[in-house]
Amino acid sequence: QVQLVESGGGLVQPGGSLRLSCAASGFNLGNYAIGWFRQAPGKEREGVSCISRSYGSTYYTSSVKGRFTISRDNARSTVYLQMNSLKPEDTAVYSCAADPRFGPCGPAASFYGTWGQGTQVTVSS
Repeated sequence: QVQLVESGGGLVQPGGSLRLSCAASGFNLGNYAIGWFRQAPGKEREGVSCISRSYGSTYYTSSVKGRFTISRDNARSTVYLQMNSLKPEDTAVYSCAADPRFGPCGPAASFYGTWGQGTQVTVSS
């Protein structure tokens, strides 16, 4: 069964950190670019970051540049999103998704075919 499972979400104070994990099962993670998306209540889904399947090129939306870092460990079939200096506006459900294409990855959700169920991140004092 092809599956992505996110973990690592929770409640954190502004300025704090969380590390999200996206674990793959049923397929070779190394053959896919992986993207992280988030959706806050009443807002559209937003592409936050992604890492390509080759050479590990990355993308970050402007609001998280310098604060979030994406990485992958293909041996562990896991992609991570390290989130530092968290702000209340980062509060959302974060989901990861897989894109089988070569080349640079991007934030367009339509290219991603397998999705996880999401993990809640709440930044609040």
